[in-house]
Amino acid sequence: MPLIHKLSEIEFKKNKSPISDFSWEASLPLEEISKSKYLHFDIKSLFPGKFSYPYHFHRNAEELFVILEGEGTLRSPQGYQTISKGDIIFFEEGASGTHQLYNHSDSNLVYIDLRTKANIDVCEYPDSEKINILPAMDIFKEESKVSYYTGEEAVKNKWPKKLLRKE
Repeated sequence: MPLIHKLSEIEFKKNKSPISDFSWEASLPLEEISKSKYLHFDIKSLFPGKFSYPYHFHRNAEELFVILEGEGTLRSPQGYQTISKGDIIFFEEGASGTHQLYNHSDSNLVYIDLRTKANIDVCEYPDSEKINILPAMDIFKEESKVSYYTGEEAVKNKWPKKLLRKE
């Protein structure tokens, strides 16, 4: 059964960023109302002179923006491009899908933010060298990255000696 979300009837809530440069309103997650199994989507309204989320990419989710109203600037690995009403912008997984929006206009930039649902996603922020494990929002600095076997050198000390093969 189709479910129609009317833009004029959608309630928006302002985000609570501690940095005033990141300021927008967003609808409630529309997939909850729609009971979507594979898609996460909401509508964002980016205020004039403000940025969307920090410059980022997803390792386990694709994302699509459909611009409904206004004009802004897209930052991506290809540089800076003007986007406007009617544009559909696809971001693939990985570093080539890195993106951020800036509203350079005098009116709100309104867009649908549609992404694939991933049970676990890793979001990376190249500017601030952070890694975010989603949906838990466990955020780490890139510099804390270690090799897979770091801290495992004394594995035999964790096992009872009687269970280990004598060498």
